[in-house]
Parts: sequence; structure tokens; C-alpha cells
Amino acid sequence: MADTLASRLSRPGERVLVVDDLEFVDTETVAVLDAVRRRTKRPMIVTMSESSIYSMAQPAVLSPGPEARVHLSPLRYEQVNELLTEILGAPADADTTARILTKSAGNPRLVVRIAETASLSGLIVLRHRQWHMTGDTLWNEHLHGTVESLLEGLEPDELTGLHAMAIAGTTPLDVLQQVVHSDVLDRLEQRGLISVTEDLHNTVCASITPPVLADYFRGQRVFTSRRVLKSRITRALSGLPQEPRIDLNSADSLMRVLAALRLERSSDDAAAARHFHEQISVLERQRYELWDADRSVSNAVALLSVYWGSPIDASRIERVIAQTLTSEGESCDLLFLAFTKALWAIHKGKGLDSAAGALRSFGEERPKWSAEAEAAELFLVASYDRMPENLDETFARLHDRHPESGVISSIRGILELYRFNPSAALRAIDTSGGLRGIPGIEPFIRGMALFSSGRIEESIVFALDQRAEARRNLDQFGMVSNTYVAAQALIYRGYFDDAEYLMGSVFAMGRPGFLVASLHDAMLRLAGLRTATSAILPASTLATQARREAEDIGPLPGTARGVYELVAARPLIPAVFDGKAAKLIQRQLERGYVLEATYSALFFTCLLPGRKVLELLRQTLKEYPSISHDQLLAIATAVVGDDHQMLGVLLEHYEPDVDFYQVRMLLRGAFKRYAFVDDTIGAAAMDRAYSMFATRFPSEDEPVAFSSGSYSPLTVREIEIAALAGHRSNPEIAEHLGISIRTVESHISNALRKTGSPSRTALFDLVRDSSPFREKRLSE
Repeated sequence: MADTLASRLSRPGERVLVVDDLEFVDTETVAVLDAVRRRTKRPMIVTMSESSIYSMAQPAVLSPGPEARVHLSPLRYEQVNELLTEILGAPADADTTARILTKSAGNPRLVVRIAETASLSGLIVLRHRQWHMTGDTLWNEHLHGTVESLLEGLEPDELTGLHAMAIAGTTPLDVLQQVVHSDVLDRLEQRGLISVTEDLHNTVCASITPPVLADYFRGQRVFTSRRVLKSRITRALSGLPQEPRIDLNSADSLMRVLAALRLERSSDDAAAARHFHEQISVLERQRYELWDADRSVSNAVALLSVYWGSPIDASRIERVIAQTLTSEGESCDLLFLAFTKALWAIHKGKGLDSAAGALRSFGEERPKWSAEAEAAELFLVASYDRMPENLDETFARLHDRHPESGVISSIRGILELYRFNPSAALRAIDTSGGLRGIPGIEPFIRGMALFSSGRIEESIVFALDQRAEARRNLDQFGMVSNTYVAAQALIYRGYFDDAEYLMGSVFAMGRPGFLVASLHDAMLRLAGLRTATSAILPASTLATQARREAEDIGPLPGTARGVYELVAARPLIPAVFDGKAAKLIQRQLERGYVLEATYSALFFTCLLPGRKVLELLRQTLKEYPSISHDQLLAIATAVVGDDHQMLGVLLEHYEPDVDFYQVRMLLRGAFKRYAFVDDTIGAAAMDRAYSMFATRFPSEDEPVAFSSGSYSPLTVREIEIAALAGHRSNPEIAEHLGISIRTVESHISNALRKTGSPSRTALFDLVRDSSPFREKRLSE
């Protein structure tokens, strides 16, 4: 064997030995490989677990030992999503992906094994082209062998230690050492069976990894009585020290928060998500038990506030809403309860009228709080239908009725964001007397107001600091809402990798509560945008995990489907893209969602610049001058008007501003715009402009742009003929254009092939908005 392999490796050319999973290779084969390596002097690459948890046998060391070692990090959320799509033939929903990630700790083998056995056991099923969990567990009998292979060779005290940790969950290390001997913990950590993390209180915590081991031990009775062991652990944990809160009021610094974020990226998503949800589960269970013992309004509010941001237990929500004793209670708590009933009605699909009815009933029963009830109804109408008319007059009237109300002020702040008035949003929350009734909404309003007013760096720093605070306080509402703000701002600055990690850390926690579900969906679509634009062929992205029942238009950027679906549709002709984008933006403006319309127009203009969208953007910014985009608008005007000379002057005098990344994206989009219609002269001019700009302002961030492979562009002649093909025969087209019938047939055949259109009529529908024929007819 050694002679044969050595002869093959000795052939001319660059050759290398690659051995996957060295710990599974028998000693005889290792000896052969070692002999061949010595004889041929060819390099060898081997893969193996950092610590062999699958077998006690230590892999043989190949002389002269490793020359380099590369640590492979656990899979992250988006990678697990891709792997599940590959092995199951369809993507999984957000909750299933998050659960498999946390149970496997990002180990690829375990991801595959858990998914396959869950499918085999009926624990996940395929519905509407997505895999969904049928219950609340993925544990099944087919995983026993997998887990037992992980535990092979462990000593009895090590197994007992793991059993104790399974019961205790993620626990501070100094407390855990009171239950499991330090020597046992050291041995388990060496075997890779313990994950040690440091939380934001600087407390070192330990937990079992991969977490599927904990499911195994919780279902087994091995080596000791569970009752006795659990009692012992409970006594130890009762002495858990209370860590002092950390003051994070240090000076804002973009570099500080980005450095902290990138340091966090080296941690384990699965472990962090598991730790967070273990704590949330304890909190939810405690509050439910309190409510069950005393069904007061205050106890109901404490429990329901968890569900605003954290995973929903529908049966408990229904029970609390139906059985809470409302005869007594603080008015602000009763308002919160009524508001939650209204939101829950919408979440359950009962419609806006049903939700508004709950708030009107509360206002009628408590006239002193009717202004708050009316403001809450305004929020529902604005969020799920359209912006109300005469908003200033309405809020002035409500403020006169209850000038000290923080609820009215916070709702006004949100609606001012919707209509792209960030300065008014900040004034609303700065003058508020308190935010009773809508916990945690003030940081979201402030972060979005900073972002939409062009104070991008401030919004990043503020949102990331607020996210850290929410993480420390087990506040998933704050985690999701502030991550949304930070992700929007990071992407606007071009920090896509940081934004995608940040969103992935939220996705790993599974689908959140009902109030921030739309923000979670927005981030799923945002995370899918780069793939949707860059993939040569249509590809599955995280956006498929967003809820399908969302509308095309929403009050905040990305909370609706329209923008993503237009981009993912890969329109074949720039003028068609421009027309469809303009129609979408016009509908956003008609609903009063000016913030969404503005950022949609900015994104579309930079991705594939067009005259119609640019004009809408210019008009909107003129009417709502919240932030200056003068340099970007001037450059876009030169691009759309094919004024290459003016473009050169503008780029020469450009001074970096908040739109720096957008300008780079615009120049790349302009190049694509020319390339897609085979205008080689224009494309070459834009390529030179982009290269000159990149030389003057170097940046490592690659701008988002459509892949050339995403399009099969039609020539100008093919567009012209396709526009006539919907209502004229081939002989008529030939006569009209003065060309042969065969030439017409050839052009139509090429256009059908390039666009994938099934018929001449479909081809006509695709190109009519961009054809010279159409433009001429409109001008007439």
C-alpha cells in the first residue's frame, strides 16, 4: 500500500495527502501514511476534533508532528440553515433551525444526525416547502447511539458529573464546583464536553456541550437518584452570588463597540443562545407560577411582558387573558393588559377591528385613561393599515387630555418615525414623563431616530450598548429591537459581516415574541439580501424563514416583503426594475410610510439606478428634509442622465459623508445598469469612475450589487421586437421595422430563451414598461 501510494504522489505536479477525521483511522493505516509522507516529502493535511470526544483512543501522532494548526469554529445560524436545506431537500423554519443549532452546538455531524432522526421520527414535518417542529423537542430514540458514542470511555464520576450538569443547566463555575469535583470538570473540559463562557457580569459559567447530551441525561436514570442529586444541586444553587451591575456609561465610541462585537464573534452562538433561553425559561416559569397562585393584573402583566419579546406559549397567553381578575389593579397595568389583548388578536389573525375593540372597551371603562387607549389604537392603525390623517391635531388633543402620559409620547415617537420625522420622535420621548405601558420601546425609538436623521455612528454605538444591556437583563424584546437598529445602521455604513453576525445571534434564539416578530422577519430578509443579489442563480436565503403573511408594504424598513421580493425576482431589464420599484415606493408613500419609502428609494437607486425612482427620492427628500443627501443625489442624477463629464467633476470634488458606502454602491450599480443592456461604452465609463473612486477612497467593504449572472440581458433590438410581439404578428413586425421575418423569429426566440418567458404575451408583459415603443406611446 505504501509503495503504491508513494508512486502516485511522486508523479510530476503539485500533490498533497488529505486525511479527514484522523481519529477514526486505524493504527496500521496511520503507519502507512507516515511512511509515505517520509518517503515522498509531500505535505499532509489532516482533520480531527480539537479534543477527540468520539473515542478514548488517542490518534497516533504523525512525525514530525503538526506544522500548523487551524481551529474550525462551530457552524453559525446561516450555515446551519444551508446545511439543513442540503440534507433535507428544503429549508427549515426559524425555530427549527435555531433549535438544531443549539442542540448540536454547531457541530456539522450532529446537525445532520439530529435533523435526519427528527425527520425519521416525525418530530419535524414538511409543510408549505419548509420543515417545522411538531412539538417542543427533537430528542428521539435514534439519537441514543449517537450520544453514547460521544460518552464512550468516560469514567463513572465523569458520567455523574455530566448528569448533574444536565439538571443544573448553565451554572456559574464556582457554584458548580460545589456539586462536581474540580478534577472531574477539568477532565470533562479536556474531552470537549464542557463549554465555558463568561457572561456580561464577568461570571464564568459552564454547561454541557453539545446540549443534546443534556437531553440524554435528563431522560435517563443512571448512576444516582435524580431526586437526591437534584436536591443537592438546588441547595448549592440557592447560594448563587448576586453579581453587581456593570456601569456601561463610558464615552460612546464606534471603534469600541465594533471591537467588542468582533470579539463576541469568536464566541459560540449556540452556547450564548442556550444560556440566554435557559434563563428566560426560568423567569417565565417563575412568573407563570406566581400568576397561577394569584391571578392579579400585576402578575399577569409581569408574565405577558415576557411574551412581548420572548418565545410564545399560546396556551398560557390565552389562559392569562381569559382568567386574570381585572376587578382590581393599577390603571397602567390594565392598559398594558388591554394593549396585549389587542396585539394578540392581530397575531391570531382576528383583524384590526377586533384589536381596536379591546382598546375602546378599556377607554370606556376608564375614561381617565381613554386618551392612552385612543393613542394605542392609533398605533395599531398606523402599524397594520396606514398612517392616520390629521396626526398633529390628534396628538395635540390627546396631549391636552393627559399631558403627563408617557404612553402617548412613546406612541407619537413611533409614528413620527413612520413618517420620517426623527427630530419630532426624539422630542416626543425626551419630553415624556415616563413610558408606562410600553416597556423597552424608548431605546428603539431613540436608536431609529438617530439612524434616520443621519447620525449613523451614534445609532450604532447606542444600539449596541442597549443590546448589551438587554442581554444582561434577559430582555429579548430589547435584544431584537436594538439588534434591528444596529443592523440597519451597520449595513448603511457597509459593515455587512458585522451586521450578519449580529442578526445571526438573534436568529439562534429562535422566533421571538409577537411585538417584535416583524423586526425579526425584517432581519431575516435583510440577511438574505446579499445572497439574493450576488448569487448567479436564484438561491434559498434566510428570507424564506420570514412569515409569508406579511404585506408588501410596512411601516419600517424591511418589515414588509416588497423590497426583498423585487430584488429576489431578478428583473431582467433596468427600466423594468425602475418601473416596479417606483410603483412600490409610490404605494409606500400613499400609506404614509415615508421612512420605508425613503430608504427603499435610496437602496433601489444605488442598486440599479433609474430615472423614476430617483425622481421619487428627490421629491421625498425635498418634502421631508430630515437628512442631507445632496452629494448622492447629484451623483445619481449625473449617472441616470448619462452625463459622464459632470459625474467626473462630482466625484473629483466629493467629500466623504454618511452616504459614502451608498456612493460606491451607486457607481457599481451604474456599471451593471449599462452592462445589462449591452452598452459597452457606458459600462466602461462607469467602471473607470468606480475604479478612480475606489483608488481615492480605498475600502475593504465590497458594495452590494446584482451579479451579472443574475441577468440574461436583452439587446435594444430584442426589447423593441418583444414590445411589438404582444399585439403584432412576425410579418407585421418585419414590415414595420424593415427587416426579414427570419430575423424577427430569431430575435423573439433569443428573447424567450434569455428571459425564460413561456409565451410571446408573457415576454411582452415583461418588457413593455422599458421599451422605446412604450416610452414613445406615453409621450404621445
